[in-house]
Amino acid sequence: MAGEEHLLSTEIVNRGISDGGSQTFSVRVRRRLPDFLQSVNLKYVKLGYHYLIKHGIYLAILPVLVLVFSAEVGSLSREELWRKVWDSTTRYDLATVLSFVALFVFTLSLYIMSKPRPIYLLDFACYKPTDDLKVTKEQFIELARNSGKFDEPSLEFQKRILESSGIGDETYVPKSIGSSGNTATMKEGRAEASTVMFGALDELFEKTKIRPKDVGVLVVNCSIFNPTPSLSAMIINHYKMRGNILSFNLGGMGCSAGIIALDLARDMLRANPNNYAVVVSAEMVGFNWYPGKERSMLIPNCFFRMGCSALLLSNRRRDYHRAKYSLEHIVRTHKASNDRAFRCIYQEEDSQRYKGLRISKDLVEVGGDALKTNITTLGPLVLPLSEQLFFFGNLVWRHLFGNKNAKGNNAQLANNKPYIPDYKLAFEHFCVYAASKTVLDELQRNLELSEENMEASRATLHRFGNTSSSSIWYELAYLEAKEKITRGDRVWQIAFGSGFKCNSAVWKAIRRVKKPSANPWLDCVHRYPQSLTQ
Repeated sequence: MAGEEHLLSTEIVNRGISDGGSQTFSVRVRRRLPDFLQSVNLKYVKLGYHYLIKHGIYLAILPVLVLVFSAEVGSLSREELWRKVWDSTTRYDLATVLSFVALFVFTLSLYIMSKPRPIYLLDFACYKPTDDLKVTKEQFIELARNSGKFDEPSLEFQKRILESSGIGDETYVPKSIGSSGNTATMKEGRAEASTVMFGALDELFEKTKIRPKDVGVLVVNCSIFNPTPSLSAMIINHYKMRGNILSFNLGGMGCSAGIIALDLARDMLRANPNNYAVVVSAEMVGFNWYPGKERSMLIPNCFFRMGCSALLLSNRRRDYHRAKYSLEHIVRTHKASNDRAFRCIYQEEDSQRYKGLRISKDLVEVGGDALKTNITTLGPLVLPLSEQLFFFGNLVWRHLFGNKNAKGNNAQLANNKPYIPDYKLAFEHFCVYAASKTVLDELQRNLELSEENMEASRATLHRFGNTSSSSIWYELAYLEAKEKITRGDRVWQIAFGSGFKCNSAVWKAIRRVKKPSANPWLDCVHRYPQSLTQ
């Protein structure tokens, strides 16, 4: 614990009076996210600049060629220029000239064809469950109590978690969690999957007017529930999609799997021109319900709620004018080579053979390290040139001279702090995965984001709870319902999950997005923002 005191915070809880009349209380010690912007690894900055230079070298060479050509041509008068061109061309016969022209056209065509096709987001839909599945925090505890699966200490623990979770009184859970029987059955899992997935897809096809048979790529991600036939096969069967559809089903990839599925769909669209792709992100709450007593495995019960998102992507250039967003960047970070990261969210059985997700106490520290790596790699791709120059120059200086000059001198160490880039200059909107209130608080502090920047994430956690990989789409739906998206705005979606993984997606708005006719926020968006930080 030495040297980690700055990562700990204390809170007085459980105030009371003992039988003898004296006051009693407990002190809760929490571990905060590490200040990852203060400890940047140079190799991840290099990786980000590698991504940038890989595609930017052509743009760097072009201005040089233009300057050289302009200097040469600018020194000649018009008559001298035409005379020089005529004298040069008369030296060659027609076949040679045509060969040069053909070579130029071929090279230009090859360059245009080798450029990756732009990926457009035509629209997306987020499933809103029916009101009979809506529960308050008190009703949630009563459902758990009525199931007869939990003792009073377990119920009290879940109640305390809910009180500080940031979750409101209008989230949705399947009815099965209140039953005394086993909820983790294939029947219950398929029932919940068909409800949320078909609900989101019906809305998506209605909004876009695209027939299911027109879809060429289908990617479904669901971490816990993976039946045979797969969820993607269930969708293909329900909508009678075409036989040559490229379908994929991602399982066990955690809460950041939505961006992984998006990355796979992007690759498939780049390899298959003139196509549509549908990406479905969901999690089955009932199938993952833990009925045991171990507290580290009870935590997911308190946070995860019903939800599903479905998005329609296109690589057709003619879809540019009907699309909402274009996909700019995807950056993925994976830390599974580290044993602590690999086991910090781990599905297993407890001592009573009940299956569930075990949340390690290392989660916050592991998550902070993955986030640091991801945003360090993303920075060179999105930050303005001024921020990149300050950040990179300061980083190199500290890497080469900082430790030598400040060694053993606290004053110099304090003055040798790194330059922290302002990510608010790179993005207009932030969709940070709504895992919990504590995580959102720490991310806001580390990235120095404003309450407005965090508004969509806090509102989503409060209204819909943690819907796993679909959460970032409920957040974007919130921004659209508020009519905050205008032409040219950049949206940063960042999610993290088991593995341990942290993934980012960057979108650019093609047009001003008006309030949609179908949106899960339409009946309640006027109530937000609330005092969600309290």
